[in-house]
Amino acid sequence: MPKINEPQPQQINIELGEKEAEGIYSNLAIITHSMGEFIIDFTRVVPGTPKAKVHARIITTPQHAKMLLKALQDNIEKYEKRFGEIKVEGKLSPQFGFINKQDEEKIN
Repeated sequence: MPKINEPQPQQINIELGEKEAEGIYSNLAIITHSMGEFIIDFTRVVPGTPKAKVHARIITTPQHAKMLLKALQDNIEKYEKRFGEIKVEGKLSPQFGFINKQDEEKIN
């Protein structure tokens, strides 16, 4: 029997528009942060092209950034259990991956 003061989970109806459902391919994310927010710019780098355009920018709180990290870790674990380890071979170039803008440190 549920307790009277126990909060009930809220259900959210999320709408996915046709354009958003197509998705955007990204092979480079530039991550920056301040005290109050994380900014993730998703871009696509094409070999031989010296310029790349940001296709999406996500601005979020540090708390939501950490929840995103945990959700990605959980999903990667589930993916690897089903399909095998994701191999990241050799030294990665910041030109094709995910980098931290503040110190150019590779984020894995």
